[in-house]
This record gives sequence, C-alpha cells and structure tokens, in this order.
Amino acid sequence: MSQDFMTNPPRNLFFTGKGGVGKTTTSAATAIALADSGKRVLLVSTDPASNLDEVLGLPLCAKPAQVPGVCGLFASNVDPVEAAAAYREQMVGPYRGLLPEAALRSMEEQLSGACTVEIAAFNEFATLMGNPSAVEEFDHIIFDTAPTGHTLRLLSLPAAWSDFIDTNVGGTSCLGPLAGLKAQHLLYENTRRSLGNATQTLVVVVSRPDEAPLAEAARASAELKELGVANQHLVINGILQLTDTGDRVAVALRERNRKALAEIPQALTLLPRTELPLRGTELVGIAALRTFFSPESSVPATANAAISTPLPAPLDNLLDLLAAMPGGVIMTMGKGGVGKTTLAVNIATALTARSKKVHLTTTDPAAHVALTLGEAPQRMQVSRIDPEAETQAYRNEVLATVGASLDDEARALMDEDLRSPCTEEIAVFRAFAKIVDQGTDRFVVIDTAPTGHTLLLLDASESYHREVSRSMSDIPEAVRQLLPRLRDPVFTKVFLVTLPEATPVHEAQALQADLRRAGIEPAGWIVNQSLAPLAVTDPVLSQRRVREFRYIEEVVRQGLPTVLIPWRAEPTRG
Repeated sequence: MSQDFMTNPPRNLFFTGKGGVGKTTTSAATAIALADSGKRVLLVSTDPASNLDEVLGLPLCAKPAQVPGVCGLFASNVDPVEAAAAYREQMVGPYRGLLPEAALRSMEEQLSGACTVEIAAFNEFATLMGNPSAVEEFDHIIFDTAPTGHTLRLLSLPAAWSDFIDTNVGGTSCLGPLAGLKAQHLLYENTRRSLGNATQTLVVVVSRPDEAPLAEAARASAELKELGVANQHLVINGILQLTDTGDRVAVALRERNRKALAEIPQALTLLPRTELPLRGTELVGIAALRTFFSPESSVPATANAAISTPLPAPLDNLLDLLAAMPGGVIMTMGKGGVGKTTLAVNIATALTARSKKVHLTTTDPAAHVALTLGEAPQRMQVSRIDPEAETQAYRNEVLATVGASLDDEARALMDEDLRSPCTEEIAVFRAFAKIVDQGTDRFVVIDTAPTGHTLLLLDASESYHREVSRSMSDIPEAVRQLLPRLRDPVFTKVFLVTLPEATPVHEAQALQADLRRAGIEPAGWIVNQSLAPLAVTDPVLSQRRVREFRYIEEVVRQGLPTVLIPWRAEPTRG
C-alpha cells in the first residue's frame, strides 16, 4: 500500500465512491490492518443499505460490537430507522404526562418524515465526529459510507444545519422545536471543523479502473474540496493482472483497465494513489480481508463448472415484452455499481427505437444518465431531478400560495422554515411524483439511486404526503396518486438489478422484501455482467466465473422472470 495511506493515518477515515467499487471491503480491510497493528478501531457503516455484516460475517447493530478474531476492532451499523425512533422519543419523551395525548400524537407525526430519519442518522455520525468523549477509547474511527451522492449530502449537513440554526429566529423547524437542535449546535460545529482538519480526517475515494467510477471519483473529490475536505487519497481497486494472453475476455478487460487509467481525470492525478489487483477469491470474512492489501492476485486454475438449470433468458426477451405495453413506469433498482444506469439507458433507447415515447430520468444524486447515454435520440426526453432547482421552485410555490395570505411576520417565519435542509428532501420527493405521473401517456424509465437512498425515498412517500399537505394549500394530484401508482404492477415495473455475486444478490433480496412490505411487487430480476455464458481461461476470471453459478441459481429460485446479460468489453448502450 502507499505509505501516505496507512503510515500515521489521522483519527477519522472516510471511504466513499461510486457503488460497487469495494468501499466496504477496503474500509473493513483497513480497519483490520490498523487493529492488527495494535490500534483500537471503530468501524462504522453509515450506508442505509449496509452490507458490512456480510463482509465481516457478523450481525451488527447501532451499539459497537467486538469483532471476533481481531483484537481491538469494534464495528456497528447506523440504522437510520432505529436512529429516527430514538430521536423522536428524545424530542417527545419530556412532554409525556405534561401535554394532552392529541398534542403528543401531533408531535410524533411531525417527526415521522424522512428529514427526521436523515437528521437522526446524521446525529449518530456527528456524535462520532464532533464529540471526542463519546469515542475517546478508540484511536481511529473508520466510516464505510453510502455511495457518493448520499455521502456528499451527509458531509454537507454539518454546515447546512449549523448555518440554519445560526440564522433561524422563529424557534421552530420541520423537526419540531428548534431548541432540540440548538442543543446540538456545538456538536455540529465541531463536526464541521473536524471534517476540514487534515490532521483529524482523511477521505479515501475508492474507484474501479473504469470510466464511470473514475469520473464520479473526480466529481466527488471536487465537491469534497468545496466542502472544505481537502485531505484525500485515491484507491483504484480491481485492476486485472493479465496472466493468460490467450484469454480474449481477460485481454479485453485488461485493455479496458489500461484505457481508463491512461485517461484518468486530471484532478485525480493530483491525489496520492494506491492500486489494488482484481482477485478471484470472495472477500468475505476476516481471513480473506487480511489478504486484501497483498500485491499478489494469482490463484490456482479452476475447472469450468456447469449450472444445474438453464441460464436465464437474454435482455431482448424482456425488451420485446415491455414494448408490447402502452406505457407506464420502469424502474431499475439495486446495489450501487450493478449497472442500473446502463440498463435504464438500454431499455429507454430500445423502446425509443420501437417508436415509443420515452422519458429517461434519474433519482440518483450522482446522476450519470446523460454521460452514459451520450446524444439523446429523437422521441426521448432526458432529465435528472436537480435538488437545488427543485428546492427553489418548491420554496417559491409555497410562498406564492400558502404564504400569500400571511402577514409579513408569519411570511418571514415561513420563508425561514423553508430554508431548512429538510426542504430539499420534500422538493425532490414532489419532483419524483411529477415524473411518475407522466407514465400515464408514455414510458418513464427511472434510473434510481443505490438501494438505501431509494428505500428512504419510497418509505417516505406517506410521510412526505403529510408534509406536503401541511405546507401547501392544494396537494398536487401527482403526489396524491404516487403510492397507488407505485403499487400497481401494471403501471410500475420494478426490476431488481444485480451482479452474480454474494453482496449484490443478497442486498437485492432484502430490497425485494422491503418493496413487498411497501406493497410493491417486483416485476423481475436482471443479472448483469456475467462471465457464466463465456469461455475464460485466465485463473482469476475462471475462479470468479465458477463462483457465479451459485448466485445465478439463487436468483432463479426467487421465482420471478429473470434476465442474464453477459460481460462485455464495453457496456452496450441501446
């Protein structure tokens, strides 16, 4: 490893990057290496769809747990829903027995929105960053974060909430009495300072040797610098060390790696850098993680294996079925890095080629649709939900409608409340509802954010409906119809996208269960970038191919229509 990365690292280490690049593996392996060197380490996941449990082979909760087999290492998951429940009780509890039951219910309802989930999870994170006494027993705190867009939102909150508290004079917010937040003011300020202090915090930007992850890493690096977080290190994970020049797949993959690294964004060339090899072994469990930073990736050759059931159908079969529909909403969902964006682009382009009217959009804060698509074909509308523009439009509309009948003082207080960071979440939700509404007369293809962020959006539908009702005199029909439309399997087709690997498959299974609890039945599964249909002889790729069959069979056993897409040297678009 680079000396800059592990030699005398600061107390706080953040791992961020595009989904699927290996953040959790890299952060867990780093935590183990530091603990093995004699440090006391706390490894924390702030990803709403964390797979840290699976990587460590240990069930985790919000309370730090000792990791067996690693002296000095503790790990925990910040569960946003549990954190929100605890935050809600912290705010409401002191009034029990003092206020009428109806007033308490009103407070609890006000504190049931997604902004409460966000601030509660943020409070857990801020306590670790800004309150040294809470974690004084540890030498290092390592944060395994959600994919980039969600992480940038998290890291911007210390400044956003601190500024809002500083300037708010009304005493209230969408999170209830501001006094509850003012008590956290010093904590937020300390967190803000710690993030920008290079002696206290290092952000490790993780990427794969591919165009899209490197482009996102460059964007994340720039935005982190804008937030005052300049101490950064780049890790490029999964570079194939070519050992079999007769394997056409391996040669193509190595060339793809070489091209991406040769064209790495200029901003990333300025960062200290660590390069790690692609491995054939599954990096799950303590023993495997201890080998992660080894420079060797060689493995014994593996005999080709056969799947016991036929491989799933190709993508063309699914496209033909979709084209027979008059319209509706098509959503690609799953763990970050499984190819949701490319698939959304492929589906939208294929439907457009079949003379269908299509709107292609994204709810992902990282928003790669336009980059992946290139020039949009005729009959296709392309957009992204821009949080800043949607927030300003929502603020203007509320002031022009509900605020129009208020006196100057009340209007000023409303304007102040609308400057809360929570307003952005409500505005983005409303924009999402408007886009879904367009599925009544065309195809709306939605590239969703990685699993955890998407679930927060869907889980929040009912609470956002209440919040929009509170702040607007007339609820938009698109908001009123959103939940029924998402629950209508004829109108909305949700496809679970995965790679034929343990973590993406198991996370998609958990997503499937969560969707069903919300009354949304998935339309099928798409297994992407599979080596299973290909002939490979490279030892690393052979080992990876053999591993795939068990996970393909696991997907097929779910009983839903399944599509298999083979690995390609260049992702197919359209």
